[in-house]
Amino acid sequence: MLLWYTALSVLVVAGVFRSSGLDYRVIALGAMVPLLVDVPLGHRAVGHSLVFAVALLVVVMTLTAGRSRLLRRRLLCLPIGVFVGLVLSGAFTQDQVFLWPFLGSAGHHGLVPVWWAVLIEELVGLVGWWWIVGQYDLYLEAPRREFLRTGRLHESPPA
Repeated sequence: MLLWYTALSVLVVAGVFRSSGLDYRVIALGAMVPLLVDVPLGHRAVGHSLVFAVALLVVVMTLTAGRSRLLRRRLLCLPIGVFVGLVLSGAFTQDQVFLWPFLGSAGHHGLVPVWWAVLIEELVGLVGWWWIVGQYDLYLEAPRREFLRTGRLHESPPA
């Protein structure tokens, strides 16, 4: 599940925002947050709800009001990652979970899909990371070091 969430969240956000100023490490972490929040419960619950993602966004916006733009931009990557994580998990397909608490109990939907679906997702995630490494020259030391230090990705100019 790690490769699926991290690689695809980076790919989706990089494709949509086309910004080198985002911290893609935080986006990848954010995509994992719904899963991490619900692990202690053993099923999809609060972490996979829209209320959780919106509340996190409100908290980040409130706490960063009047602070540096860099801090706000970096912390906004967390709720962006959470929203992408909700899409990648398919949480929106389970109304009771996604719209909790508006539809009552979140129920007891499984936290992870069946083993073969996880295997396919991880293979797709592996291909995703392979593409990211090639697209952003992360196989070279300087771009890789910058990504690990700042979380930024810079697309290489066409040859």
